Amino acid sequence: MAMINRTIAPEIKNAVDFTFSLKPIEKWTLDNGVEVYALNAGEEEVVQLEWVFFAGNSHEPKNMVASATNFMLKNGTSTRNAFEINEHFEFYGSYLNRNCYNETSNITLHSLSKHVEALLPVVQELVTDAVFPQEEMDIFIQNTKQRLEVNLKKCDFVANREIDVLIYGKDHPYGKYSSAESLDALTREDLVQFYEQHYRQGSCILFVSGKLPANLQALLNQYFGQLKWSKATVKPKSPLALPNALPANRQVRIMNDENGVQGAVRIARHFPNRHHPDFQEVQVLNTLFGGFFGSRLMSNIREEKGYTYGIYSYLQNHVEQSAWMISTEAGRDVCEATIAEVYKEMEILRNEPVDEEELLLVRNFMLGSILGDLDGPFQIMGRWKGYILHGDDESYFYRAIETIKTVSAERLQELANQYLQQELFYEMVVV
Repeated sequence: MAMINRTIAPEIKNAVDFTFSLKPIEKWTLDNGVEVYALNAGEEEVVQLEWVFFAGNSHEPKNMVASATNFMLKNGTSTRNAFEINEHFEFYGSYLNRNCYNETSNITLHSLSKHVEALLPVVQELVTDAVFPQEEMDIFIQNTKQRLEVNLKKCDFVANREIDVLIYGKDHPYGKYSSAESLDALTREDLVQFYEQHYRQGSCILFVSGKLPANLQALLNQYFGQLKWSKATVKPKSPLALPNALPANRQVRIMNDENGVQGAVRIARHFPNRHHPDFQEVQVLNTLFGGFFGSRLMSNIREEKGYTYGIYSYLQNHVEQSAWMISTEAGRDVCEATIAEVYKEMEILRNEPVDEEELLLVRNFMLGSILGDLDGPFQIMGRWKGYILHGDDESYFYRAIETIKTVSAERLQELANQYLQQELFYEMVVV
């Protein structure tokens, strides 16, 4: 057997030379029409099961009802209190979590494959028999108000809330935020009604991945295929029209902490959702601009100027519409200078095409990130879930790979001239 010559470095391969494939998934349908997307893969005897309900903030009749209902699912049924529910999942070494987003909310279960059968009946109990005890609700409201009071002292937290209000408006689901008043206005009846409509009789999609038990399909049908759920219909949302001009007050400065030494900077503009033909190419432009540690914004504002520990730009992953956001925290005396440098980097991208070496770095970073995202069944299913909930299919994945590999410097300069114009961006500084 030939010895490896360790004096010669191994050949470096660019990610652009790799062939990418997205592992296919199965689709099952329960007796009530609810769809289950399944990926049986992985080396470990673990599974992830996710129930996605169309019960996010955009469905609530009153602020905070969706998130409060979702949180309280685990806080008591007619036969178990919150402690007993938590103890049951912990006894089997499993983890049950729930989250609420703009359009959807979910329940996620991580478990050893062999314990799924003992856990599914209790998940069924949560979605059919939660009772929302008043004392648990009072604790939830009190704890949430205390957390909110602490967070409102943080410039970063305030900036994240207020920039969304600027972009979408305070009555839009993406612009709404929590307040002590909206928490105080919640009643147990609000939660019970929302639960009845959106959980007991709502629409649901299931995503299951990992080493799946052989009888999982039968178990899911036994516990969830007989419920009064309906099949969720997901249609691609057409990209919404963008405003031609921003209001005069697009520059906002907020004093939040007179003694603070840092300020939170947000620069953002409206942007179409992921179904717009430019979206995937703009993702490449965004990565170059501020989407990774080697980006233009990071090189200038962190490395050269030392204004911040980190600055990033990204496209919000909303279903209806999106926004292009630049986000950082900087010393309060250099916040305005930071904004000036962001606009300077936009101008350079408009006026000068990126050279091939830097573009290759961006391509390799983006493709390498996708390779990392495809490592393991839970990550693969996470990508599939994103496509399905946005009304896409696997062709979106392959178009993205092709775009990253082939988009030209000239095209990126064109897009910069179209989208990276200073007058299209809101600015916010919270100090």
